[in-house]
Amino acid sequence: MIRSLRSTGADLHLVLDPLRLAASVPQAWRLLGRLRPAVIFTTGGYLALPLVSAARARGIPSLLWEGNVIPGRATAAVARLATRVAVSFPPTLDAFPGRSFVSGTPIRSFAGIDRAAARASFGVAPDERLLLVFGGSQAVARITTALDAALERLLPDWRILHLAGPTGMPAALAIRERLPAALAERYEPTPFLTDRMAEALIAGDLVLGRAGSSTCAEVAAVGVASILVPYPHAAGHQQANAAWLAGQGAAIIVPDGELDGDRLVAEARALLDDEHRAKIVAAARALARPGAARLLAEELLAMGEGRALPSLTGTAG
Repeated sequence: MIRSLRSTGADLHLVLDPLRLAASVPQAWRLLGRLRPAVIFTTGGYLALPLVSAARARGIPSLLWEGNVIPGRATAAVARLATRVAVSFPPTLDAFPGRSFVSGTPIRSFAGIDRAAARASFGVAPDERLLLVFGGSQAVARITTALDAALERLLPDWRILHLAGPTGMPAALAIRERLPAALAERYEPTPFLTDRMAEALIAGDLVLGRAGSSTCAEVAAVGVASILVPYPHAAGHQQANAAWLAGQGAAIIVPDGELDGDRLVAEARALLDDEHRAKIVAAARALARPGAARLLAEELLAMGEGRALPSLTGTAG
């Protein structure tokens, strides 16, 4: 097993991991010789190094996609071997000069979803505002704690749909039990939405969540105001993502350590102003790249077929 490059312990693995990586290159060489792929697609990371290195040695083109503003060290290393690099955010181009292009982040489709119908399906009346709260793939204690402290002040103005995750549901249900009956019906915790997530984003007037690449891309594509609370670890990737959106006027950013009930109430109350939200929505939509998946697919097909690359000829769809 090879650890992440973020591992810092000075132990035996510090010596063994490079040796393991080097030993993986001939294995990757043999694998590529057997499979004979026309092109390699990777999202980077430490374990992509042997495969992309072997692909380069065999003359197989490769496309690396980086979803965050600041690439990780392992991804930067892989990028030096890749044929082309696609990035989600324009500032990331500077990390890969001459070989990169902006693709955006592949996201789910929002085509054909009617906002009025989506809102009705979640019990949101035309004159109500919906706050959608989520924290990524797992329940986020910081967000749930702040929401708990703010709920009784938020619910008179907002209906709240809270994606708490399976592990966060007991706490969310306990929160609802403590609410007065008149407010409890306006707060709906759910473990997940599976295929209804697109409808929830379309129905929402405001999103509260983390700042992963997909979240940033989806709030822009949908055109919804957002309060982003970046995950404070993982080399600060989410902080940079959120800071870029906020710098374009496309989101509100609240540092993880500053999010509490009072701060959440203050930010949400400011966003009750329809004109204020509309400015954020317009800025977010201006950054949207909903065709990212198609663009990446077109680039990969061209690489595999030896055609002129859409990212170089300006013909990407």
